[in-house]
Amino acid sequence: MYEDILVPTDGSESMDAVVDHAADIASGRDATVHVLYVIDDRSFLTLQDGMKADVVDELRAEGEAATTSVAGQLEGEGLTVRTEIRKGDPADQVLAYADEAGIDLVVMGTHGADYQQNMLGSVSQKVVTVSDAPVLTVNIAGQG
Repeated sequence: MYEDILVPTDGSESMDAVVDHAADIASGRDATVHVLYVIDDRSFLTLQDGMKADVVDELRAEGEAATTSVAGQLEGEGLTVRTEIRKGDPADQVLAYADEAGIDLVVMGTHGADYQQNMLGSVSQKVVTVSDAPVLTVNIAGQG
């Protein structure tokens, strides 16, 4: 049932709980775990053009570190892992990747039911609402 599992990561230490859930589901199913980091380009709106390249390079380095860390944890469990870094709106990129890669399950962290997050719209909320694949959210508020 779950052959391809997507774990979007933001690189925070609180991702350990999400990775543990994904590893538990993937093990014994011969599933491939896809680890995705999205460089949120919405934060570039106020940057001067000359600064954008440096910021993208820094965020790409953070993404490499984040995906490498999660991939290492999953590979340590004997799982097959694919990693990818994209740039754009995080929720849109998670949804696009899930569709393109034929993802069967998305396992992602959420910061809980904070009213400001709900008013502004969180990545996990949009993914849960729009995704064709089932989404398992793991509350990571206060962890890490």
